[in-house]
Amino acid sequence: MAEAHQAVAFQFTVTPDGIDLRLSHEALKQIYLSGLHSWKKKFIRFKNGIITGVYPASPSSWLIVVVGVMSTMYVKIDPSLGIIAKINRTLDTTSCMSSQTKNVVSGLLFGTGLWVALIVTMRYSLKVLLSYHGWMFAQHGKMSRATKIWMSMVKIFSGRKPMLYSFQTSLPRLPVPAVKDTVSRYLESVKPLMKDSDFKRMTVLAEEFAVTLGPKLQWYLKLKSWWATNYVSDWWEEYIYLRGRGPLMVNSNYYAMDLLYILPTQIQAARAGNAIHAILLYRRRLDREEIKPILLLGSTVPLCSAQWERMFNTSRIPGEETDTIQHVRDSKHIVVFHKGRYFKVWLYHDGRLLKPREIEQQMQRILDDPSEPQPGEAKLAALTAGERVPWAKCRQAYFGRGKNKQSLDAVEKAAFFVTLDESEQGYRKEDPDASMDSYAKSLLHGKCSDRWFDKSFTFIVYKNGKMGMNAEHSWADAPIVAHLWEYVLATDCFQLGYAEDGHCKGDTNPNIPYPTRLQWDIPEECQEVIETSLNSASILANDVDFHSFPFHTFGKGLIKKCKTSPDAFVQLALQLAHYKDMGKFCLTYEASMTRLFREGRTETVRSCTMESCNFVLAMVDPTQTVEQRLKLFKIASEKHQHLYRLAMTGSGIDRHLFCLYVVSKYLAVESPFLKEVLSEPWRLSTSQTPQQQVELFDLEKNPEYVSSGGGFGPVADDGYGVSYILVGENLINFHISSKFSSPETDSHRFGKHLRRAMTDIIGLFGLGTNSKK
Repeated sequence: MAEAHQAVAFQFTVTPDGIDLRLSHEALKQIYLSGLHSWKKKFIRFKNGIITGVYPASPSSWLIVVVGVMSTMYVKIDPSLGIIAKINRTLDTTSCMSSQTKNVVSGLLFGTGLWVALIVTMRYSLKVLLSYHGWMFAQHGKMSRATKIWMSMVKIFSGRKPMLYSFQTSLPRLPVPAVKDTVSRYLESVKPLMKDSDFKRMTVLAEEFAVTLGPKLQWYLKLKSWWATNYVSDWWEEYIYLRGRGPLMVNSNYYAMDLLYILPTQIQAARAGNAIHAILLYRRRLDREEIKPILLLGSTVPLCSAQWERMFNTSRIPGEETDTIQHVRDSKHIVVFHKGRYFKVWLYHDGRLLKPREIEQQMQRILDDPSEPQPGEAKLAALTAGERVPWAKCRQAYFGRGKNKQSLDAVEKAAFFVTLDESEQGYRKEDPDASMDSYAKSLLHGKCSDRWFDKSFTFIVYKNGKMGMNAEHSWADAPIVAHLWEYVLATDCFQLGYAEDGHCKGDTNPNIPYPTRLQWDIPEECQEVIETSLNSASILANDVDFHSFPFHTFGKGLIKKCKTSPDAFVQLALQLAHYKDMGKFCLTYEASMTRLFREGRTETVRSCTMESCNFVLAMVDPTQTVEQRLKLFKIASEKHQHLYRLAMTGSGIDRHLFCLYVVSKYLAVESPFLKEVLSEPWRLSTSQTPQQQVELFDLEKNPEYVSSGGGFGPVADDGYGVSYILVGENLINFHISSKFSSPETDSHRFGKHLRRAMTDIIGLFGLGTNSKK
């Protein structure tokens, strides 16, 4: 109970001589340091708010403008064209200022107004410039003079040293495509997937929609696009994520893996200590807005940073009809799960962040704790793994008061959730397939009761020191989590490091209070709901067929020698692999981003096209020559790149149709066309994990420090989910998921087809894996 005594700031007893007051100086010191820390954060946020608020100008530029105006007034030059004189006459009515004071105040007011006008002009000019996306459609490696001039102007208006949110007000709004354009692109995308009779029927439905109901729905959508910051993102978050009543586990959440080959220490607590400290360093940089905004085209074009805001201190709260996202401004603790127990761990001591060795000490204390779980505690997290409605009802009935509410608050308001896993995972050279498959499944669902799937992310450390992350999807997309994860891996290995004995560097600190066990009082009725949720979650988890593997044969270095996009190359390989696996084509989803626009999230690239189908059919036709196949490959690759660019620049198909469907529901009108479009299954769902901070990893000096990437569960019961990451120049990691319950799918079989498809396509170019061509 040492920590309980330290938490009491003072004690007093009543005696015959009066009240005996005893103050705890240590507790008062901690209270003072905690308050100091809070005020520091408030000041930093206030300062950053001003800097971001006036960007691309700077607060100091105000002084320059005002001094310039005052200087011209001093030499009897009027830079305001009479405005300063008008301000002066207005001030005359006050009769409480001297003539000299009125001149100074008039100059200050005009200078400030001029400064604000310049900021608004620069922002608007930058927004207009960033609305141009012609550079994206230029031929690779060739840049026109007009584009170079445009880039120079963007850099001029972009200011210097931008902070994370500096460009937010300068980003353009996501445009609403014309209904006819979207319908036309949709029909083009489904033509290779439908019989002639079905396609004719769909064409009639689509064309009728485009001239009747479509324009009416479009009017409301245009109105929303003028009023809201982004016409898609809020509805996408609400209806695709938060209103989903099925389990988040497997269906929505995704995972990120550790480095493929490197294990810097096998001490579980030490790895947790370094990595948690690195995560908290990232959070501090995020709070201070010191993370650089992502810039494309030679560090010129900014991407939206809005999704970073809810990375930490965030939890998804279940509801009967819809969930909500709860985000608190700050959190000074994490919650750690180990062997069925929950521990609250404070992140600060003596007004500073805990050091890696001190966090390791706290983790080791948890690992050494011999206490047993309380009734119902061990499987409690299964509520977050199962259906949302039982969890919402259970939360309302049993977690609304007393110790249950306090403990649940501690979990939901924690900076993030940590699991000290009892198993050993990671790549094993002697059994690569089984080890990687087991690792992927563990990160995706674990035991269904040892990850808090509602938290923005759960950080997982295994018994052998391997680690990973499971992330909830509604608050942000995978590239945001990947950015954090890249920083953590690099900081852990290259900045913090470990002592020779495998422990974190530094010394332990016996003065830090022990982690606190969270207390639960879970009645039997609630325990029954937990068991039901665990059973349904276990059925779902056991049905996941996962195959995760590194593809060593070649990487993007060789693909670029083919003068084609590495992403297009992999997508065409996936089409070829799927055709060989299934003997047919299917509707294919590839995630792209729309963060060139404010609050943009994702768009769909429909990777199965007439051009890709022609190429695949040529590859399986023995009568086709290499030249014919190469020609079709280049046509299909260029088509894919064109579709990807359209999706990124706001001219995609699926988000527009989705929003039109939402409007139709609000208006209570039925659209056979939209209903059919929105019900079509994505039997091949794919996503590339981007590498965003390549400067953190020098793969030439450290070739073994390669990422494993991450993955997700299958979207369709009879389909595949495929994630891939192009690591360096020579490695591609694939993550393939499907369901055992489907007789049509087999993740390992698909993996074999994918390997063969990759080598077959590269063979068309006459480039062996060791070729110098």
